[in-house]
Amino acid sequence: MPLTAVVVLLLLAVLLVAAEAALAFTSVPRVASLADGSDRMNQRIARVTKLLENAQEILDPLRLAIVTLRLGEASVVALLATDRLALPWALVAMAVNLVVVFVVTEALPRILGTLHADRASLALAPFITAFIGALPIRITAGALVRLANVIAPGKGLPRGPFPQELIAMADAAVEDSVIDEGERDLIESVIEFGGTVVREVMVPRTDMTTIGADSTVADALQISSAEGYSRVPVVGDGIDDVTGLLYVKDLIRAELDGRAADKVELLLRPAHFVPETKKVSELLKEMQQQSFHMAVAIDEYGGVAGLVTLEDLIEELVGEIVDEYDVEEPLVQRQRDGSLQVDARILIGELNDLAGLDLPEGDWDTVGGLVFDLFGRIPHEADTCEVDGYTLRVERVQGRRITKVRILAKETERRTESAV
Repeated sequence: MPLTAVVVLLLLAVLLVAAEAALAFTSVPRVASLADGSDRMNQRIARVTKLLENAQEILDPLRLAIVTLRLGEASVVALLATDRLALPWALVAMAVNLVVVFVVTEALPRILGTLHADRASLALAPFITAFIGALPIRITAGALVRLANVIAPGKGLPRGPFPQELIAMADAAVEDSVIDEGERDLIESVIEFGGTVVREVMVPRTDMTTIGADSTVADALQISSAEGYSRVPVVGDGIDDVTGLLYVKDLIRAELDGRAADKVELLLRPAHFVPETKKVSELLKEMQQQSFHMAVAIDEYGGVAGLVTLEDLIEELVGEIVDEYDVEEPLVQRQRDGSLQVDARILIGELNDLAGLDLPEGDWDTVGGLVFDLFGRIPHEADTCEVDGYTLRVERVQGRRITKVRILAKETERRTESAV
């Protein structure tokens, strides 16, 4: 009888762990794609859909049940071992049981649930619905969660896995060949997208192409054609005075109508202004709802900080989108001596990810901002500074702006000097 209880408890734990893993790695569209037209399959899909839509509500009871089953099984084994074996052998038996429990009720079902997430979810949905729906389990789980919140208030904690956990899950899925590297990178981009602000993706004001409000249609058409833009901001008294946006299609239409000498201010469309600290996820939603493709970013003092387009936001998700007008040199170039020559506009976080560096992040966003902060002044070409084991050399300065920086790790610098 006790051995039967052990087997039953282990089996239930296996099913619950497999179900938890399967539900974490499946989705409603993926499950729905398995529909075969039968009523039975449709009912199973409906059950899985309901579980996924209420994932957080079933998660606590599910974990409570898994812990309870494991504790119950371990208690039964401990009682049997101490009752029938001498103490040393009882300890050995419990150690062996620990290994068995981990392999059988944790590692194996979690791997199988992940690899066959869709079909496992369909197969286990009725069992999960019945098991988790049991009143004692729901009441006990709710009471324990409330008790935990009293001890360590958790109402302010984010629901579901943390971003680092999701990325770790994606890495594990790549190792198990469940997804490929491209899909993993997309998952990471989507996760990081939620925390990105406009300032990190915008074209800075120093790189903005603008057209004066007193320009003619012919002049504006020539500028926009040379730059390859379909929309260009129009400014009045300086770049901080953006009066509207000019669409190239409106310019072409005006020129065809014989209005090449007209002022562009007659063709202006309203500009959208957003704070540079606005989340890009919120801006993307606004662009979709209000049907605009470009926004002017404003700093805390009301001045123009830069320009952000729909393409900038999409590139943050899927990577660079190069068209026939994009003629840009790489942001990061590896030199023969092992150093890196980088565009000063590149974000510190992006450079650290691309090149495996560990440059410090702070009030600055870009490499140029870091260099300015280190010098405390406008540096000259060939000026160098050091930070956290890296030597940063200013390679190119245009006006008051740093455009190129060479980065050399101290270890690489010593190897280079010894070779010379």
